[in-house]
Amino acid sequence: MRDTQHGIGSDTGLPGPGASNRGKKLPELVWSGAVQLALMAGAIFMVIPFLWMISTSFKPPTEVLSWPPNLVPKEPTASNYVGLFGEAPFVRFFLNSVFISTVSTVAILATSVVGGFVFGKYRFPGRDFLFLVLLATAIVPFESYIIPLYARMVRWHWINTYQGIIAPYLIMSFGIFLMRQHINSTISDELLDAARIDGCSEWRILTSIVLPLSRSAGGALGIFAFTQAWIAFMWPLLIANVRELFNMELGLTMFQFRFSTDYGLLMAGSVLSVLPMIIVFVFLRRQIIESIALTGLKS
Repeated sequence: MRDTQHGIGSDTGLPGPGASNRGKKLPELVWSGAVQLALMAGAIFMVIPFLWMISTSFKPPTEVLSWPPNLVPKEPTASNYVGLFGEAPFVRFFLNSVFISTVSTVAILATSVVGGFVFGKYRFPGRDFLFLVLLATAIVPFESYIIPLYARMVRWHWINTYQGIIAPYLIMSFGIFLMRQHINSTISDELLDAARIDGCSEWRILTSIVLPLSRSAGGALGIFAFTQAWIAFMWPLLIANVRELFNMELGLTMFQFRFSTDYGLLMAGSVLSVLPMIIVFVFLRRQIIESIALTGLKS
C-alpha cells in the first residue's frame, strides 16, 4: 500500500509542508527591499542639508546664491574659514562651548548616576512620590519657568558669568530616569547585597559596581547632555550680554546682519559647530557598543 503521508506533494500534486515557507520568501524580500529603500531615502533626505552646508562653506560670495544652484563649488575656496577667525573671536566662542558643554555633561552624568542609584536601589519613605515629582518636571517646558530662573540669576548676581550659563544644565530629570531604569534592569539586588557582605561601602559599590555596569546608558546620556548644552541658544542669549561669554550658537548670529547675511561665513561656522558633536557621538558610540558586548559576556 502506498504511504499516503509521504505521498503528499509527490503523487497527489498537493503542496508539501515546506511550500508555504518557500512561498513567503518573495513577499518578505519585497518588504525588506521596500524598507531598505525607504531608509535610504530618509538617510539621503537627512544628509543633503549637511552636504549643502559643507559645499556652501567652500563657495565664494558670487557663487553662494547663483542660479541654478550647484552642490559642488565651481571655484572652491577656503577664504570663508580664514575670514571666520578674522571677523569674530571664533576661537573664544568655540572654547566657551567646549567648557560649558563639558562641565554640563560631567555634572549631568554624576547627578544622574547618583540619583538613579538612589531611586532605584534604596527604600525610603516618599521615594515613589518624589520620583513622580521628578518625572513631572521633565514634561514642563523650559520656557514656562525661564523668567523666575532668570530672576534667580539676577538675585545671585550670576548675569554675564559662566555659572549663570551652566546652572540650568547641571541636572537632567530624564537622565535620572534613564539611569534608574538601566540600573534596575542590569544590576540585581543580590549583587549589591553580596558586595555589602564583603565589606564594600556604598561609595565603593557606586564606583566599582554601578558605574562600570552603567557605561552603556552613560554613553547615551553623555551624547544627549553634550548636545543639549552645545546647541543651547535661548538661555545663553538671556544671560550673556558680552561677546567674551558667547558660545558657538550665539557667535553664529554675528554673521546675520540687518539687511543681509554672509552665508559663506555662516556655513563655515556651522560646519565647525557641528563637527565636535559628530566626534563626540562617534567616540561614545564605540564605547556603548564595547560596553554592551562586555556586559553580555559577563552575564
